[in-house]
Amino acid sequence: MTYHPFHIIGQDRPSRMLVTCDHAANTVPDSVNNGDLGLAPADMARHIAYDVGAAGVSCALADLLDAPAILSNFSRLVIDPNRGEDDPTLLMKLYDGTIIPGNRHAGEDEREHRLNTCYRPYHTAHAKMAARQDDTVLVSIHSYTPQLNGYPIRPWHIGILHGKDARFSIPLLARLRQETDLCVGENEPYGGHLDGDSVDRHAIAHGRPNTLIEIRNDLIKTESQQVAWARCLAPILTEVLDQSGL
Repeated sequence: MTYHPFHIIGQDRPSRMLVTCDHAANTVPDSVNNGDLGLAPADMARHIAYDVGAAGVSCALADLLDAPAILSNFSRLVIDPNRGEDDPTLLMKLYDGTIIPGNRHAGEDEREHRLNTCYRPYHTAHAKMAARQDDTVLVSIHSYTPQLNGYPIRPWHIGILHGKDARFSIPLLARLRQETDLCVGENEPYGGHLDGDSVDRHAIAHGRPNTLIEIRNDLIKTESQQVAWARCLAPILTEVLDQSGL
C-alpha cells in the first residue's frame, strides 16, 4: 500500500473555515527506520507521539461546519510538522523524559529524508487547501496531556492560543468563557504561536484569520467525547466568525 503523509477530508466543502490537525497520527512510515522508532506500543499511544483524540475532533468538527480538513499521517516523533524547518525541536531525540531510540543517531541525511517523505508534502497540500478561497479562516486543532512529567496538573479543559494575530482568538476566548462548565485558558498550556509553525506559515504570513485550539486529551479519548466537543465548538466558531466582521 502506498504511503500518504496526509489525509484531506471534504476537499470541496464550501465553508470558509479550514480545519487542520498537525499531530493527527502516530504513524511511522516504513521508509523511516523500518517503521519503528524503537518505542513500546504504549509510548507510541501517548501524547509524545501524537495529539490523542485531536483527529476525531477535527473530522467531526469539519463535518459539522461543512468545512474541509487536512490531517497529518506521521508521528510528531518522525518529524514535527508544527515547527519550522530550522527549529531545533523539529526532530526530537528526547520528549517529556522519554528517549526516542530511532532518532538518537538521525543525522542530516535522515532529517532531509523525513522532510521530503512527510513534512514537505504535508505542507504543500496544506498550502493548497489554505489558498482554495480568498477568505480562508484557519482552525487548528490540537490536544495536550493533563500533566507533563515533573510539572503541575493542568486544570484547563481547553486553551486558545494566539500570538501575532488574535483577531479571531480573542472573541472566541470571550465566547467560550460564557460557557460556565468550561475552564478556558488563554495561551495555556503553551504560549502563542512559534515562528515558522503551521499557523504562522499558512495563516499569519498570508493575513488569514486563525485560531489554535488545544483540548485536554483525557476529555477526548473516546469517539463520543470527540463528537461532543465538536458539537460544542462548531456553533461557537460559526457565531464568533459571523459576529467578528472578519
